[in-house]
Amino acid sequence: MQNQQGKSEQEEQDTALLEPKKMTLEVARTQKPMRIDVYLAQQIENATRNKVQEAIADHRVLVNGKTVKANYKIKSLDTIEMTFLRPPAPELAPEDIPLDILYEDRDLMVINKTPGMVVHPAFGNWTGTLANAILHHIGKDAEELDTSDLRPGIVHRLDKNTSGLIIVAKNSTALHRLARQFASRQVEKKYQAIVRGVPDPPEGIIRTNIGRSVRNRKIMTCYAYEGKEGKTAVTEYRVQKNLGYFALVELLLQTGRTHQIRVHLQHIGTPILGDETYGGTSTAPLPFSKSERFMKNLLELIPRQALHAESLTFYQPTTHERISLIAPLPPDMLAVLEKIEKVLNV
Repeated sequence: MQNQQGKSEQEEQDTALLEPKKMTLEVARTQKPMRIDVYLAQQIENATRNKVQEAIADHRVLVNGKTVKANYKIKSLDTIEMTFLRPPAPELAPEDIPLDILYEDRDLMVINKTPGMVVHPAFGNWTGTLANAILHHIGKDAEELDTSDLRPGIVHRLDKNTSGLIIVAKNSTALHRLARQFASRQVEKKYQAIVRGVPDPPEGIIRTNIGRSVRNRKIMTCYAYEGKEGKTAVTEYRVQKNLGYFALVELLLQTGRTHQIRVHLQHIGTPILGDETYGGTSTAPLPFSKSERFMKNLLELIPRQALHAESLTFYQPTTHERISLIAPLPPDMLAVLEKIEKVLNV
């Protein structure tokens, strides 16, 4: 999606990495009194209590328009305004990291990303990313991309612990043309997820708005569809395998919001297994003996959200050939399915 200045949402996010971070929070009506430095360290991603205290001492934290001390106790409905300074990003460097490349031509490649790999550098993950690996792989061809960019050639992204297919452009023309395909929804992306519970009905469309949670800015939440909060998010789903107390679900994205699938599946009461942020690590008992131990075994098999970007369909940016690719389920998700089917006899 492009804004009025022609920048994509991702480009705006990358620019924001290098600028002071400004944020406004409204304390929830139900929030109990708490030191402001403790509260903000809990609410803001990558913020430590020391960083918060430095910001307070520098008068970069205002409560209801006034400066406060670190021991100030927040109150219900306080409005907190903050500015956090960020160090400049280091230069992106090539790194010899193995890649599982399913398709490659002169314009692009499609990579089957392993779980645990960060797509592009950000604070806390400057090295070991997919972007570092891409620069090493394409070598001299990297000159055709903006190597000062933190995400050279990366058209879209996957969460760190989501596995599966991701498209990478090898020149600026291909990058621009592929980005337009995503913006105009010509690219079809299908995902597979193992969820706790079985969606009812077994297929449908989830429509909500998605935005940052007021109570915890580190996570996303659902708001009223077409309401004032958040942005429109639409996900199609279909149960592929009913596994009794679990299900293998196919998902098709109509929009691309942050954590969209994870938030939507939690919203309908079937969180993705292993998703610590959105309710997928519960070991609450199921109605059979030793179910708590069984749940712990499953979570040991997949210490991440059981979400996989299975297929991509798009048009080659130069020849306009329609390309469809499939990445099979990774070993950890297969092991979980095998365990469920064996124990529950489904």
